[in-house]
Amino acid sequence: MTQAESNPYPFSDSNKRYYTYDYYLRSTFGGKCAKLPIDAGFTCPNIDGKCSVGGCIYCSSRGSGEFAPVATYSIAEQIAMQKAALSKKWDTPRYLAYFQAHTNTYAPVEVLRQYYEAALAEEGIVGINVATRADCLEEDVVEYLAELSERTVLTVELGLQSSSDRTAALINRGHTFEVFLQGVEKLRRASSRIQICTHLIFGLPSETREDMLRTVRDVALTVPDQLKIHLMYVLRGTELGRMYRDGEYLPMEREDYISTVVDALELLPPQTVIGRLTGDGMKDELLAPLWSQKKTTVLNDIDKLLYARNSWQGKRYHS
Repeated sequence: MTQAESNPYPFSDSNKRYYTYDYYLRSTFGGKCAKLPIDAGFTCPNIDGKCSVGGCIYCSSRGSGEFAPVATYSIAEQIAMQKAALSKKWDTPRYLAYFQAHTNTYAPVEVLRQYYEAALAEEGIVGINVATRADCLEEDVVEYLAELSERTVLTVELGLQSSSDRTAALINRGHTFEVFLQGVEKLRRASSRIQICTHLIFGLPSETREDMLRTVRDVALTVPDQLKIHLMYVLRGTELGRMYRDGEYLPMEREDYISTVVDALELLPPQTVIGRLTGDGMKDELLAPLWSQKKTTVLNDIDKLLYARNSWQGKRYHS
């Protein structure tokens, strides 16, 4: 039998031994679905002084929105631009509007409504993804998100990065793990239709493998609908970039990262969709690790290690 035919993991139609985002999209929408990054021009509470200044130590001036058009374009214009660019790669009539840059619930609900409804009105938009923080979920915003989830497939992406409050303080995250848990509870109470995606980063300053896996165990207890694991890469112009140049930070080695990701997959609920398993910064801004540029080979080696271990997502998960 092929690896796909002998795959013991139930939520897969390939050799992938974890719940890939592609499989989720095809199962949910009936075919290939492309994600369109959008920059709506928001900021963050740990940039504008509400809880801190300077932002997270690894965040660029685009607030993780490097792959989106600039915010001077309207939502409709950004969507059109992204569709045109992706048409060279994929032939699909289905798209997700991904509000990615900075904190996309950090504004009055009337402003959010204007942007989200503009995206939803565009042809082919079948869902909306909103990247935000757990400390930016005001009650009226959560009420609107619940109402929106009745009309489209809505995913709220919460950046946690680590469940360690010590690490959160070191990276200038601006809120604690308890605040994250409260944010998850707010969304769950508001609507069971809201998909919650938790973001984690492996390789944060001072964290060991056990620290990273402790975060995975903590997050697994919340049974996330979706989860993204990012590699901590270093960009020019960031505080982490300064730490790297001054010898205060050393990125993860490739093999260590791959084996830690496989450990993490084993600990996660089998029904959690895996939205990402690595990270790739803009080539011109990337300082380290340079091996992160070979994203496909990293993903292939994760597959190989799962197969070599005869393992899969959720193998060591206990509810």
